[in-house]
Amino acid sequence: MKKYEIMYIVRPTVESEDVKKIVAQFNDIFVNLNSKVLELKELGLKDLAYEIEHHKKGYYVWLLVEATPEAVAEFNRVVRIHEQVIRYIVVKEGE
Repeated sequence: MKKYEIMYIVRPTVESEDVKKIVAQFNDIFVNLNSKVLELKELGLKDLAYEIEHHKKGYYVWLLVEATPEAVAEFNRVVRIHEQVIRYIVVKEGE
Protein backbone atom coordinates (compact mmCIF):
# COMPACT_ATOMS: atom_id res chain seq x y z
CA MET A 1 0.00 0.00 0.00
CA LYS A 2 1.12 3.52 -0.76
CA LYS A 3 0.30 6.86 0.81
CA TYR A 4 -1.80 9.37 -1.09
CA GLU A 5 -2.86 12.93 -0.41
CA ILE A 6 -6.38 13.67 -1.61
CA MET A 7 -8.18 16.97 -1.73
CA TYR A 8 -11.69 17.53 -2.98
CA ILE A 9 -13.99 20.52 -3.10
CA VAL A 10 -17.72 20.25 -2.40
CA ARG A 11 -20.20 22.77 -3.78
CA PRO A 12 -20.82 25.64 -1.34
CA THR A 13 -24.59 25.18 -1.69
CA VAL A 14 -24.49 21.77 0.05
CA GLU A 15 -25.83 21.73 3.63
CA SER A 16 -23.32 20.91 6.39
CA GLU A 17 -25.12 17.65 7.27
CA ASP A 18 -24.86 16.53 3.65
CA VAL A 19 -21.16 17.46 3.57
CA LYS A 20 -20.64 15.14 6.56
CA LYS A 21 -22.41 12.34 4.64
CA ILE A 22 -20.21 12.92 1.58
CA VAL A 23 -17.04 12.84 3.72
CA ALA A 24 -18.21 9.62 5.40
CA GLN A 25 -19.09 8.07 2.04
CA PHE A 26 -15.62 8.74 0.61
CA ASN A 27 -13.90 7.54 3.80
CA ASP A 28 -15.91 4.31 3.68
CA ILE A 29 -14.54 3.58 0.21
CA PHE A 30 -11.05 3.31 1.67
CA VAL A 31 -12.07 1.45 4.83
CA ASN A 32 -14.10 -1.11 2.87
CA LEU A 33 -11.23 -1.80 0.46
CA ASN A 34 -8.56 -2.65 3.05
CA SER A 35 -7.07 0.84 3.24
CA LYS A 36 -6.64 3.38 6.03
CA VAL A 37 -7.53 7.03 6.40
CA LEU A 38 -4.52 8.32 8.33
CA GLU A 39 -5.58 11.96 8.54
CA LEU A 40 -8.68 13.97 7.69
CA LYS A 41 -8.96 17.75 7.69
CA GLU A 42 -12.14 19.55 6.82
CA LEU A 43 -10.74 22.93 5.87
CA GLY A 44 -14.18 24.43 5.48
CA LEU A 45 -15.60 27.01 3.12
CA LYS A 46 -12.86 28.91 1.28
CA ASP A 47 -12.56 31.17 -1.72
CA LEU A 48 -11.68 29.43 -4.97
CA ALA A 49 -8.72 30.67 -7.01
CA TYR A 50 -11.08 30.95 -9.99
CA GLU A 51 -14.78 30.48 -10.56
CA ILE A 52 -15.88 26.86 -11.06
CA GLU A 53 -19.38 26.20 -12.39
CA HIS A 54 -20.46 29.70 -11.26
CA HIS A 55 -19.21 29.13 -7.69
CA LYS A 56 -16.69 31.46 -6.07
CA LYS A 57 -16.35 29.41 -2.87
CA GLY A 58 -16.07 25.73 -2.07
CA TYR A 59 -15.92 23.40 0.95
CA TYR A 60 -12.42 21.90 1.05
CA VAL A 61 -11.63 18.44 2.46
CA TRP A 62 -8.08 17.01 2.69
CA LEU A 63 -7.20 13.36 3.33
CA LEU A 64 -4.01 11.42 3.88
CA VAL A 65 -4.63 7.75 3.14
CA GLU A 66 -2.65 4.56 2.94
CA ALA A 67 -4.46 2.80 0.14
CA THR A 68 -4.45 -0.08 -2.27
CA PRO A 69 -4.57 0.66 -6.00
CA GLU A 70 -8.12 -0.74 -6.05
CA ALA A 71 -9.27 1.71 -3.36
CA VAL A 72 -7.77 4.68 -5.22
CA ALA A 73 -9.38 3.54 -8.48
CA GLU A 74 -12.77 3.19 -6.78
CA PHE A 75 -12.42 6.62 -5.16
CA ASN A 76 -11.59 8.16 -8.54
CA ARG A 77 -14.61 6.46 -10.11
CA VAL A 78 -17.05 7.56 -7.41
CA VAL A 79 -15.79 11.13 -7.01
CA ARG A 80 -15.92 11.69 -10.78
CA ILE A 81 -19.64 10.92 -10.92
CA HIS A 82 -20.60 12.60 -7.63
CA GLU A 83 -22.63 15.71 -8.47
CA GLN A 84 -21.71 17.67 -5.34
CA VAL A 85 -17.93 17.53 -5.88
CA ILE A 86 -16.67 20.23 -8.23
CA ARG A 87 -12.92 19.42 -8.16
CA TYR A 88 -10.60 16.78 -6.74
CA ILE A 89 -6.99 15.69 -6.92
CA VAL A 90 -5.16 12.54 -5.84
CA VAL A 91 -1.38 12.73 -5.44
CA LYS A 92 0.94 9.90 -4.47
CA GLU A 93 3.04 11.02 -1.52
CA GLY A 94 6.52 12.06 -2.56
CA GLU A 95 5.56 13.18 -6.07
